[in-house]
Amino acid sequence: MHRTQDDRSARAHGAVREGRYARPTRYARGFRGARTGARAVARTAPPVLPAAAILLLALLAVLALLAASAPRTAAAPPGAVRLGPCAAGQLCLWEGEDFRGQRHARELADTDIESCVPLPRGESVASLANRTGRPVTAYQSAECAETGEFETYPSGSWSPRMPYRARAVKIWEN
Repeated sequence: MHRTQDDRSARAHGAVREGRYARPTRYARGFRGARTGARAVARTAPPVLPAAAILLLALLAVLALLAASAPRTAAAPPGAVRLGPCAAGQLCLWEGEDFRGQRHARELADTDIESCVPLPRGESVASLANRTGRPVTAYQSAECAETGEFETYPSGSWSPRMPYRARAVKIWEN
């Protein structure tokens, strides 16, 4: 029997020869699901997570909620400097860095505004906290001379390590 081109292409596409006509069928030899179009959509079961994975996801969700609702406390890192005791309305000066050593406190009631206030003779300070409500200038010179180093600290500021040892201060009006 003589084969035609139509017979060969029908056979290549999964057709079974019946009589003279080739009829495609799903059960033909060489069937490939992709060739039948939309009717051959692969049906697979949805992925199922093992019980341990579900339990782990639930535990992580609970931990995330607890972490988000926990009160935040600012923990000082090791070696962090903490402000020494200094009441509102005071200018506090410490002889050592990091608010250590002897503390000198000045208040507005016993300090003249915009006048030089020297520290006791031979004393100097290395850290300060300004809680006066006014700007304060710390001078390297005991006479508030501007020939030496000086720096003005606004109200509410504090310096654990001043760039120089101060020997006098001046509290400003504003």
